[in-house]
Amino acid sequence: MDDALIIAKFAEESTREEAFRLLLKKYQQKIYWHVRRMVIDHDDADDVVQDIFVKVWKNLGNFREDSQLYTWLYRIATNECITFLNKKKQKQNVSLDDDTTAYLAETLADGSYFNGDRAQMKLQQALLTLPEKQKLVFNMKYFEDMKYEEISEVLGTSVGALKASYHLAVKKIESFFNNHD
Repeated sequence: MDDALIIAKFAEESTREEAFRLLLKKYQQKIYWHVRRMVIDHDDADDVVQDIFVKVWKNLGNFREDSQLYTWLYRIATNECITFLNKKKQKQNVSLDDDTTAYLAETLADGSYFNGDRAQMKLQQALLTLPEKQKLVFNMKYFEDMKYEEISEVLGTSVGALKASYHLAVKKIESFFNNHD
């Protein structure tokens, strides 16, 4: 389903719900995995995704089409992830130290929705050690296969800075793999 058609259907009161169902069908799983890679826990990811699509429902009528629909959705999703993680850190008054990283890695391993092999688990553990911005850039580039220009639109960061963040993330991940054999 073409995004322009979804937006046009959403603009019409009589087809708004149908348009939203089409949007969910097209983007819900992608958005879920984008969020899940950031917040790790399945239940947290479900809560954040629900918040995202409530915001989308409320604001899609005001979408100006300056960017592509999926870029707009990823921007909302990314902002909601950052907000959620900041609230969680404040609430628990924690930093991403070794204990927290170990806890998140354990949560990931125990999750019934994770079915990755040992290498995938190790990659996810390495990602937990990255700063939020590097993790976001790495996830969008590596898992979502987004172009730097698209990531730039979502994050509002220059392409050069994104390339540097991605390069640093890759180096840190390589280092993690070398130190945890």
